Amino acid sequence: MSAPLVPQGAAGGSADSSTSFAASESGTSTTDGTRDIVATGSSTVEVEDVPAAITQISDAATSAGGYVESSQVGGGYGVVPLDATASQPAVSSGWITVRVPAEALTSVMDGLSAVGDVTATSVNRSDVTEQTVDLRARVAAGEASVARLTELMAQAGSVSDLIAAESALSERQAQLDSDRAILTSIESQVAMSSLSVQLNMRSQTVAADPAGFGDGLVAGWNGLIATLNGVVIGLGFLLPWIAVAGIVVLIVWGVRRIVRNRRGSREA
Repeated sequence: MSAPLVPQGAAGGSADSSTSFAASESGTSTTDGTRDIVATGSSTVEVEDVPAAITQISDAATSAGGYVESSQVGGGYGVVPLDATASQPAVSSGWITVRVPAEALTSVMDGLSAVGDVTATSVNRSDVTEQTVDLRARVAAGEASVARLTELMAQAGSVSDLIAAESALSERQAQLDSDRAILTSIESQVAMSSLSVQLNMRSQTVAADPAGFGDGLVAGWNGLIATLNGVVIGLGFLLPWIAVAGIVVLIVWGVRRIVRNRRGSREA
């Protein structure tokens, strides 16, 4: 009976051990001695026209060699398209996310001051050198393992050996594809930085117009006239009542006088 063609650990843990050893031998720097940094920027900008600002940022990212990842224009009535017509409500806010080359991130963020008033900005940088070094070692080990298993399949002396080699190759190929996809994603984030910009409509400033001495004099005169008018109206309203009250008082006084005279006559 022939010995199995699948090497021990081809689909198991020995390959991972060799990968970790390769990563530790490589250290935490890339082959050219640089570091792998993922940079992510965010800013908040107040602008006069949100759709126009989104267009400006999009053009700046494209000119720098990047592209627009996503964008949205929001107004008081929900989300509206970028090509909003004049009949639609005014847009009060929006946001845009762009990807630009890592070396152009700073210049693109500096250019936001030409779009509007930058009220907040931040940049987050993550060092992923160890992760990329480890992934590159895993990919290299996986490629070597796949090549070795492919050779062993061609040398398989029995059906059982062939099935074992195919199973190990399938597992190793799936792991290799996964490692390649993750490495490609991280390398893309390193090469192309992400910038998210929140756009808000600038609040309208109300111009102050303090009143002067002349305005105060006019206001005082108008108030005096209004007061005099009120007094005249009040007097006109009270005069009929005053006349009626006077007549009543005269009648009462006359009655009392008559009563007094009669009482005096009786006593005499």
